Amino acid sequence: MLVGGSRLTATSVGQPEERIPVTTATRQYRDTPVDVKLMLSTLWIAMMFVFAYVDIFGFFRADILKAALDGRVATMDFTVDQIVLAAFLVYILPAVLMVVLSLLLAPRVNRVVNIVVSLVYAITIIGGCIGETWAYYLIGSLVEVVLLVAIARTAWRWPPPQIAPTAA
Repeated sequence: MLVGGSRLTATSVGQPEERIPVTTATRQYRDTPVDVKLMLSTLWIAMMFVFAYVDIFGFFRADILKAALDGRVATMDFTVDQIVLAAFLVYILPAVLMVVLSLLLAPRVNRVVNIVVSLVYAITIIGGCIGETWAYYLIGSLVEVVLLVAIARTAWRWPPPQIAPTAA
């Protein structure tokens, strides 16, 4: 503002000078908690992907591919028929269904089912590694077991229900 040919500032009339704050702080991202059900379902999905890819990669092995073309299971040396395929389906269905059941079951039941199913699968996967020498199979099985232990641990540490305080 010009008064009598001289420029007046806020400080020259007794008001403090306005300063623009300069910040050099880095942006902080907020870590949001993930719902237990969503975490369990996601872990089951990841485990199923590893499970499927280990089996798919097996078809690049000559011994497994030749046995499959002959209607046999190479690692177990028996003929594939309807009963064997039905048994394989029955074995894999609980893990597939856990993707959905982890989201739908009530917390108390969900917790128990996730612990039991994940530990049963971990034991069977470890058993399937006995005598195996292929690195891809052992690495995949290790990742599967780690994911299954993460499922059991997540379910085990499920936060207890909140008890509302009673009015006295």
